[in-house]
Amino acid sequence: MKGAWDSGLRAMRAQSSSFDVARTVRELRSMIGVRARKAYQPHHEQVVLRLNPKGEPSVDLVIVRGKRLYMSRRDRPMPNNPSPFAMVLRKHLSNSRLVEVEQVGFDRVVILTFEHGGGRLKLVIELFRDGNVLLLDENDVIIQPLTHAKYASRSLKRGEPYLAPPETVDPRGLAREELDAILGESGHSIIRTLAARVNLGRIYGNAVCTAAGIGLDEPADSLDEEQRQALSDAMSSLLDELANGEGSHLWFEDSEGLTAWKSAENPVSIDTASSGISEFSPIVLPFLDETQRVGIENLSAAYDAVFGAHDAIAYIRREEEKLAAAGEDEEEQRAKLDRRAAQQRSAIERFESQAVLTQELAKSVQDNWTHVDDLLGQVNSLIESESWQSLDSKVKDVVWIDRVDPAKRTILARLPDEDGEAGASVTLAVEKSVHQNAQTYFEQARTLKDKAKGARAALERTEAQAAKEQAKRAKDAAAGRVRLAKRSKRFWFEKHRWGILSDGRLIVGGRDAKGNDTVVRKYLRSTDLYVHADLHGAPSCSLRLRDGLEVDPHPVGFRPEGVASLKISQELAGGQEDAQNLPAEIIEEGAQLAICWSRAWGSGGAAATAFHARPSQVSKQTESGESLGRGAFVVRGQRTWYRDVPMEIAIGFAIINNIPIPVSGTAAGVSNLCQRWALIKPGREKKETLANRIAKATGLAQDDVLAALPSGACELEDHGLLNT
Repeated sequence: MKGAWDSGLRAMRAQSSSFDVARTVRELRSMIGVRARKAYQPHHEQVVLRLNPKGEPSVDLVIVRGKRLYMSRRDRPMPNNPSPFAMVLRKHLSNSRLVEVEQVGFDRVVILTFEHGGGRLKLVIELFRDGNVLLLDENDVIIQPLTHAKYASRSLKRGEPYLAPPETVDPRGLAREELDAILGESGHSIIRTLAARVNLGRIYGNAVCTAAGIGLDEPADSLDEEQRQALSDAMSSLLDELANGEGSHLWFEDSEGLTAWKSAENPVSIDTASSGISEFSPIVLPFLDETQRVGIENLSAAYDAVFGAHDAIAYIRREEEKLAAAGEDEEEQRAKLDRRAAQQRSAIERFESQAVLTQELAKSVQDNWTHVDDLLGQVNSLIESESWQSLDSKVKDVVWIDRVDPAKRTILARLPDEDGEAGASVTLAVEKSVHQNAQTYFEQARTLKDKAKGARAALERTEAQAAKEQAKRAKDAAAGRVRLAKRSKRFWFEKHRWGILSDGRLIVGGRDAKGNDTVVRKYLRSTDLYVHADLHGAPSCSLRLRDGLEVDPHPVGFRPEGVASLKISQELAGGQEDAQNLPAEIIEEGAQLAICWSRAWGSGGAAATAFHARPSQVSKQTESGESLGRGAFVVRGQRTWYRDVPMEIAIGFAIINNIPIPVSGTAAGVSNLCQRWALIKPGREKKETLANRIAKATGLAQDDVLAALPSGACELEDHGLLNT
């Protein structure tokens, strides 16, 4: 039987093989001469090194620890504050030039050499096991590893010389005689031998077997001369394609997925179609269906197609992980009380049973007064005449004594049963009388009874707390309120003013001058729109093309009646490649929110003016002799104006990614997603008073509600938010 598809391979493809690394190194050599710009660590598992080719857009070298290495030009959010490891990379590599890229033998280790005025530095990327990224000085001494590790033959710690992992077989230099020797000495199947001993891995070992017409499970040492020659020729052909071939290949699970890929015209549809990819490789794999294969420009593009969307949101995943770990939800709190009550019931049962047993032993000592008294007398006489050591050696033949403890000056003695044979065992202090030994057991029994009484009182408190919590939950549920766990982390957009439009799309704006700078620098992409009210000091806003909220079809946990369950989405482009092409009414809604967030809200008017512009029109550069303050920008070129825009904003009650928070936005946007919402207009009620009313009615944190309201007095038109 010829080589066939191994169903276990797909799960392994997240981790690069030595073949993949060899082709990636070839592709990276095209970047020799570019300068390193900045380093980021958006997630503990990922390091991104931004390279700056001259005259071209910057490219990210994405390193997913222990799994993959590839180049990408995707937009990817990054943390405001770099990690300590990213800071070390920035300190040593910023503005350095990439001068060399090499693979260590045929192993999954890549070394990038950078050069600047201070000399040469190396960045070592290990892609096996858990992986690592290490910065070395010009003497190959480790400046900083991503993670410290110690192995049998080497230590990856700061200040230690870097040692590469033990050398593996390089099939590119394997002579026919060496291949024959490996096959002859192997006691395993041909696929296992090629994968492990020849260092081809299962996928490329499968490819060689298929090309040679040899079954995967045939014993390696049973091949005849013709089969060995076919195997050698197939391996040489495969390695030649690896060394000299161009491009890469994708295979799809079915024709429907292949058609979707070929018809995809924008990044969003391409990412959607990539879910149908079943395999990728820098060479043609003969055991896969040729009709489901398409070519792609290089291996980095293949990695980006398969994993790019997942890797690009690493920072968002990290923030959500922190958010989920920040507090305990109701189910966890209830489970904790249940576990505590179970432990207390077990303790009560244990204390009470031990107290009964101990009291019975005390009575047994008293009931066998003569036996115990004689035994203690004999033991004390022997100790006085000889020693504890001699006692220990002689009791081995005494049926009434099991063990001697000289340190505690006790013996483990046996009491006679109803037949006069050795029965229950008791611990006796040889320096105490029979009465004193019995009293010791009685006191232990009283102590255990006291502990049982204390545990019972603790159980009553636990059960009362659980009942109180249950009653509070029932009361909140009846009133349509949620119960919040303490949150130390917020979603990325909660740091700014934010709102949703009628299509669920997100718009974010700065809360202050620093926030304006952050929004424009970090959250205004080339495909977004810059929106600003026509007032001095108004927030700079970014109408996001892809980011927004949508209904979560699989909500978990408690959700009050009428409360929407939503999730964050980064795929709201809706076929659009630029926010400039969105419907005019959507952009006008963004202008409306920009006005509501400005000082126009408290001016006494009912409407105001705003505009939108392209991100390329927004700049910090001024004319000669002029200067800009923090948070201010110059907008050059044509703007699109929105005049007499009404001032009103909506606030809704929703659970986003399982976290209850207030949702602000336009009336159309909030009402489309939230059943319980309210319309907010300029009025006479203090926003603090209004926030308190909303918080009491919903259970939301008052600070979260305050952050969602405009700056100024308000009036509320209720549409079920207050549940009245």
